[in-house]
Amino acid sequence: MTKDQIIKNISLLKSHTAINYGIKTKVELFTEKIFYTLFDANAPLSESIDELEKQFKEIASIACKKPYSLCNETWDHFVAKLPAVLEKLNQDAAYILENDPASNGIEEVYLGYPGFYAIAIYRISHELYALDLLLFSRLMSEYAHRITGTDIHAGAQIDSPFFIDHATGIVIGETAVIEKYVKIYQGVTLGALSVSKEMKDSKRHPTVEKNVCIYANATILGGQTVIGKGSIVGGNAWITKSIPERSIVTNTTTTEVKIKELK
Repeated sequence: MTKDQIIKNISLLKSHTAINYGIKTKVELFTEKIFYTLFDANAPLSESIDELEKQFKEIASIACKKPYSLCNETWDHFVAKLPAVLEKLNQDAAYILENDPASNGIEEVYLGYPGFYAIAIYRISHELYALDLLLFSRLMSEYAHRITGTDIHAGAQIDSPFFIDHATGIVIGETAVIEKYVKIYQGVTLGALSVSKEMKDSKRHPTVEKNVCIYANATILGGQTVIGKGSIVGGNAWITKSIPERSIVTNTTTTEVKIKELK
């Protein structure tokens, strides 16, 4: 097969899409720029916001499915939400500092905690999701997923303050609801009990009420599943039904320790 034939065949197979791959890089640059703008004390806010607007509109021109004028207007709605987003993130950071004995200062939380980074990008991408910029929000979420190992869908509803520790392997689905003062450790899944395309507009993921702590590798599934306030979910627990308030859920698997005989 000649080069011209290969090119022709590839072109035909690509003709059913209009993907602009450069949008991924643009979203990653926007994500880092907005993190810098919100958290670096030396960030020149006026210039940074102007640059963010330029980047936002470039991405929206590719990702937005609405008429051009409406896509441009989304910037005004988005930027107006940033002070409230930052207020929530400051609460999240303070809650992490308060609850993690390994943290040595608030700067460490902002700069060195993947859980905080994942929460921050979730809160920003959630505002994009609310504006129906679904591809934009998805690409931002996936960038944070790649950086932190934490997969939080932008559609989830997560109140503040919220604490993620260690971050790696956490999955939080689109219709999950998490109330205030919840702590989640590595490997936790808030997922769907079963999956089909027909369920797209239904609540598929759990609700976690206030003051709940969920330890490592617990799996909680189902849109009707509610973890009652004040509960503790132990590591490796598997939950598909609602748990009453102030419950303690443990995995009953036992571990045996035997002493090896010396030869």
